[in-house]
Amino acid sequence: MDQLWESVAFQTAANYSVVIVCMIVFLALFEFVTSYRNWEEIQRGNLAVAMATGGKIFGIANIFRFSIEHNDSLVTMMGWGVFGFFLLLIGYFTFEFLTPKFKIDKQIAADNRAVGFISMVISIGLSFVIGAGIS
Repeated sequence: MDQLWESVAFQTAANYSVVIVCMIVFLALFEFVTSYRNWEEIQRGNLAVAMATGGKIFGIANIFRFSIEHNDSLVTMMGWGVFGFFLLLIGYFTFEFLTPKFKIDKQIAADNRAVGFISMVISIGLSFVIGAGIS
């Protein structure tokens, strides 16, 4: 039984499972803090929302990539991933704060693709910075 727990395949499946659950929870939290409904907007073809959401998904996954690479324990990996997510969330609020001339959420909901693209790039960029800190 010990061989199973220590196998690379088992560890990969465990990491994958934890990340999927965290991804679902984190996307639900993002859904809670935005004024629009991500999946409804994506279903309607709102590319700005799709880009912003895609950036969040990539950002979360990238943070966990760094966490998996640099932590042996599943619990430690998850802890750093959760911490990284909250830093990503702070980055989202900072982006909103730094653009006082317009509301990011309203622009993305209105399919302003320039704002959606910048939101995506910010999430991706911050995930590399956060990940570098984890390592």
